[in-house]
Amino acid sequence: MKEALFYNKKDDAVQCCLCSHRCVIKNNRRGICGVRENRQGTLYSLSYGRISAEHVDPVEKKPLFHFLPGSLTYSIATVGCNFKCLHCQNYSLSQVGPEIDRIPHQQKEPAEIVKTALLHGCRSISYTYSEPTVFFEFAYDCSTIARENGLKNIFVSNGFMTLEVSRMLAPVLDGINIDIKSFSDDFYSSTCGGKLQQVLDNVLFFTTQGVLVEVTTLIIPGLNDSEEEIRQIARFIAATNPDMAWHVSAFRPTYKMMNRQPTSSACLQRARDIGLSEGLKHVYVGNIRGGGGEDTYCPSCARKIIRRHGFSIQHNLLDRGNCPYCSEEISGVW
Repeated sequence: MKEALFYNKKDDAVQCCLCSHRCVIKNNRRGICGVRENRQGTLYSLSYGRISAEHVDPVEKKPLFHFLPGSLTYSIATVGCNFKCLHCQNYSLSQVGPEIDRIPHQQKEPAEIVKTALLHGCRSISYTYSEPTVFFEFAYDCSTIARENGLKNIFVSNGFMTLEVSRMLAPVLDGINIDIKSFSDDFYSSTCGGKLQQVLDNVLFFTTQGVLVEVTTLIIPGLNDSEEEIRQIARFIAATNPDMAWHVSAFRPTYKMMNRQPTSSACLQRARDIGLSEGLKHVYVGNIRGGGGEDTYCPSCARKIIRRHGFSIQHNLLDRGNCPYCSEEISGVW
């Protein structure tokens, strides 16, 4: 166990300030995430260094398409999440916080994580699979050592961390993919157990701090696939930064949402077209291969400059971050 960051004593309890739930936790109880426990007035992170998932991934899998394309990233996760998404694809990790002791893990130190990333030729470490906010203390310690060793840091997040956490994280963070799951508070409340505004605030905040931000929206038929809602998300992203990559991804029935049909390729193409019509320069189709929706085009001359198939790069014609045909600068970390 490790004493947690970001909490205050509150009467006979403590208030966790790590995410925007700001759980008030009584003695011997845990917060919503299931991995932060009050013990006699001290809040502990129960998951520090308890690595339950690790893998060397292509960075495109995060998904990040404008961040060192074709490079490898060392992905790690502990258990726990501050959301309760009914359609969670990683529920075996994210939704087992209360039963943390039964989940297999390896205890590791931050220096070990960095050493492993370097050993496998990775250029970055990704804190992913479950919600990295809930193992923030470990992710932050890894990030500082990673930076000292020339590695970059990536969060794949629901974006629900508090501003206090975002301010501490931004100086050691290079890239983040944030889910905008919907543009409806009702959806966030009923489907995810969260709220929309803090997510939007963090998209804005990390953008202003110079962190490369990409956004993913999982399009779920009948829940968040209306033209109005897709257009609202696109307009928000475009107003924040029209160069920001937006990934519109296909839903597959899973976990507690087995009664929905998978997202069609036509629905995703419609979402992509809406995003482009609202002024976004880079909109990508995810979870459905083919059709050019994974490729990067120059927003100026419309020529294809990166061709992808799944998570692999087929051709990358970028010339030091510029289009090889018209010299247009392409936003990203190259």
